[in-house]
Formats: sequence, structure tokens, C-alpha cells
Amino acid sequence: MNESSESTDEAPDSAGEFVVPPALDRGDKVAIVAPGSNRAVEYPHVYELGLERLREVFDLEPVEFPTAQKDVEYLYDHPEERARDVMDAFEDPEISGVVTVLGGFDQVRILKHLDPEVLRENPTRFFGISDNTNLQLYLWNLGIASFYGGTVLTDFAMQGSMHDYTVEYLETALFADDLGEFGEIRPAEEFTDEDLDWADPDNLDRHRELEPNPGRTWRGPETIVSGRTWGGCLEIVDMQLRTGRYLPDPEELDGKVLLLETSEELPSAMDVRQSLIGMGERGLLEQFAGVLVGRAKARNLFEDPGPEARAEYRQNQREAIAEVVGEYNPDAPVVFDVEFGHTAPIAAIPIGGTVEIDPASETITFED
Repeated sequence: MNESSESTDEAPDSAGEFVVPPALDRGDKVAIVAPGSNRAVEYPHVYELGLERLREVFDLEPVEFPTAQKDVEYLYDHPEERARDVMDAFEDPEISGVVTVLGGFDQVRILKHLDPEVLRENPTRFFGISDNTNLQLYLWNLGIASFYGGTVLTDFAMQGSMHDYTVEYLETALFADDLGEFGEIRPAEEFTDEDLDWADPDNLDRHRELEPNPGRTWRGPETIVSGRTWGGCLEIVDMQLRTGRYLPDPEELDGKVLLLETSEELPSAMDVRQSLIGMGERGLLEQFAGVLVGRAKARNLFEDPGPEARAEYRQNQREAIAEVVGEYNPDAPVVFDVEFGHTAPIAAIPIGGTVEIDPASETITFED
């Protein structure tokens, strides 16, 4: 490991051209790492189901790196080991992809331990959501595309069975040679934000409650825009803004498309509004050509206010985002309830890929 990188407070230089790491082939090895948090030790039955799906659904060979078998407390106390796992996985010539166990809450602490040259010289397809936004934006600074989706304990270990929609887009993210093969990100017919308790092994055979997809909400001008995607989980983007060490310069975000979605922490509409105002006052929000917002999770294992209150929560969040974006960037179309983030099913969409937003035809399409 490059020791000098441990004290760096500056974002790595953005590459002029983005690299889409090489596609995987069936039978390839994928690293299983926990750069954020981990629940595999507490819920081994869920973890093993996720590994089984990697083998049986995608014909991939999971290779467990050390952090995949460490508990939450150990990982918190050893951010340098989490960084080492990521770099070792990228650098290993036998590893074709890197899949995270879970998200977390403190992954920002590992970034100072990364050697950007190791990652830049060994681009590898990286999969994760939520706290993994930290690593994905770090990779973005290096000009390396990653994929927002595909964690072991959530997407791969979906109880009952994986959604066909999720399998379809994960296959593209894993095996497509170029991002144009994603094509249109279609609306799913149904969705769920229900959680099933991992502590009950019987839940592995249950399917989560699904409800009809009411469709996407489009706000702003009917102008076709396209740009390279940047963003992820709003709470982590906000943490990046507060940390201020790894952000690209505002002009580097000019013409990009902002990705946003919120987590199972269920931030209020006011919390969302405040985060976006901070982006606006920092001169970032006005840079984006458009905004894609993942469907908001409106309940968690400990709080379910019922279907009417969940619908109201999502609507309040839409209004907060639409109003703030409209104030700082009225020329940007905004699309809500896109299939990425903390609900299911998901499309493992590229962070660093080029996407076209067409409000007239109501289509979202990734390009080569």
C-alpha cells in the first residue's frame, strides 16, 4: 500500500476519459468484500443464499476476502483493512468483479487509505449501493465506471427468489461489453420496499409484498438531455459534501446527470431539501443537465406507517426535490421513481455511464 496516500485530503485527479472495466464471463471469479459494514457473521444463512445465487443464477465463483467474514465492530476499528481488501481485489488478476456484502455508514473513513494508482491501473467492475457511494464517487474521480446495485445481502439474497427484472439488469451490468447494451431502463411492473427480518431463517422462502408500480413522475422542461451520471445515495452524497475532500470541481460536473436516492433511514422531506440546498449553494446543483431519482423507500423493519402514509412520504420527497432543483436549475428535467436504490426490483445502473433522458417519450436510455 502506498503509505503517502493515507494522509491525502485532496480528490484524485479526474481522468479525461472514462473506463468501463472489462466485462465478466460466466465462470469468472468475483471478490466478496465488506468496505462498508457487514451482517454476514450475524446472518450467515442470508449471506450463503447470496453466494449461492452468484453461483447458480450467474455462474460466477465468489471468492471471500478477509473483510467478508469480519463483524461490524471489527470493520469499524480497521478501516485500513477494508481499503486493503478493495485494492487487493482490484489488483488480483484472477478477480473479474468486486461485489460488496452490504452498505454501511462510515465507508468514507477508508478513502484516505486507498492508493488511487492501484485502482486506476487495475479497473474492475464494482457493485454496491448506499454507503458504497463513497467508493463509487472515488472511482468516478479516477475515471472508472461502477454499478449502483448488486450487494450480496440485499439484491442477490432476495428472499423467495430474485426478481426477473433485477436478474436481467444485473446480467447486463456483469456481462455486457459496453454500457449501450443497457438500452432503456424500463419501469418495472411492480415494486416493494418491505423488509423481511434476516433473523428468521424461514423468511428465506418468503416473497416480499409487491404492489403495482404507479409509474414514474416527470418534472421540469420537456428537453432531451444526456450526460455522464454522478451521485448515488443522497445521505452519502451529503456526507461527501460535508467532508469536502473527494469532490470533483464544480466545472467537472457541468452537463452531468445527477443520481439520487434515499436509504432505509427514511430521511424527512426537510432533510432532503436541506441537503439539496447545500448542493445548490455550493454551486453544484446548477451544473447538472438532468436528475434521476430512485424510488424512495418509505418503510423499514421498525417503522411501517401504512400504504397511504408511504405514498404521502414519497410525494413529499418528490415535491422537495422538484422545488429545490427547479429553483437552482430550472432547465434540468427531473425523473422520479426510477428503479435503483433501496427498493426492489432494481436495475444496476452505471455511475459514470452516459444516459439520455427524453421527457417527451418518457424514456431513460444508456448509451455507448
